[in-house]
Amino acid sequence: MSSPAVRTGVWFIGARGSVATTATAGCAAVAAGLHPAVGMVTETPPFADAGLPALDSLVFGGHDTVDCPLPKRAEALAAGGVLPHGLPSAVHAELAAADAEIRPGAPLPGDTRDDEELIAALAADLTDFAHRNNLAGTVVVNVASTEPAPAPDDPRLPTSSLYAAAALRAGCPYVDFTPSTGLRAPALRDTVAACGLPHAGRDGKTGQTLLRSVLAPMFVQRALPVRAWSGTNLLGGGDGAALADPGAAAAKNAGKARVLAENLGVVPQGEVHIDDVPALGDWKTAWDHIAFDGFLGARMVLQTTWQGCDSALAAPLVLDLARLVARARERGLTGPLPGLGFYFKDPDGGPAGLFEQYRELLALADTLRGER
Repeated sequence: MSSPAVRTGVWFIGARGSVATTATAGCAAVAAGLHPAVGMVTETPPFADAGLPALDSLVFGGHDTVDCPLPKRAEALAAGGVLPHGLPSAVHAELAAADAEIRPGAPLPGDTRDDEELIAALAADLTDFAHRNNLAGTVVVNVASTEPAPAPDDPRLPTSSLYAAAALRAGCPYVDFTPSTGLRAPALRDTVAACGLPHAGRDGKTGQTLLRSVLAPMFVQRALPVRAWSGTNLLGGGDGAALADPGAAAAKNAGKARVLAENLGVVPQGEVHIDDVPALGDWKTAWDHIAFDGFLGARMVLQTTWQGCDSALAAPLVLDLARLVARARERGLTGPLPGLGFYFKDPDGGPAGLFEQYRELLALADTLRGER
């Protein structure tokens, strides 16, 4: 086991949600050799000597507004087929240890504290976590439910931005795996610029948009004009309920549309619809209908169907990002990390196509190992 002196904290916003629970349980399972690291890019050969923190050196904690203990949450995910049968029992100790490090999120209903008071309290939780566990550093990762975009005249910071500001105040790099405002709130612009910390985001690319970032460049490179691109998402669980809010759905769909616009150079006809189907639980189906022109005006169609578990798709990416950003801070990198665009719908610069983004990720790995 790694020395406690070199342990790295991973602090989840939404720590008792499906993604965070799957990531916490999955990290313990992979570190113990119970399961292979499927889906973890950082466990592939190009990253073997990049100096990333070991999986068994990660210490988990977080904020959440719900009080269901992590072991119970993991049992529910296993009952729904998200986690393997028996895994919650096998990693119960690790789940219980992480659950003991979860603190109440904010603001809760009736909370009268102003933004400054909330940020100070959230930052204190992070500082206490680091001191209590003798951590070399902590990465804050937002995996909470998508929030609607704030109104331009709202005098208060969005909840995601309160957490982001607290992370910076506590000296923690920040990763936004959601399309929520987070660090991009105008009121935080100067703070972000002056913080001297690496950060990454926004909105994890796990399924439908992952396919779009592969297929859209294909049409461009083969000179096949896309006339329309429509999509539908059927999902349940917490995401389905959150995205039933039109404002939250609009924030989510903006990233999906952006990937098409950046790769195709135009905005094709068509929209993405998100339907909440509670019976699906943590599983989702994403369907795309692509109308395009062939030689001599031949009308053609490509249809794709993606069925999967969003938590199982997202969890390995979240672990990748926490390790990469922790190492980036250790190497003295600051500001946005365009080399992590591979993971996001709305990245901090860099190319839009997945294969080009992967090359940028490999270049970042070279930097992390000290070759650039």
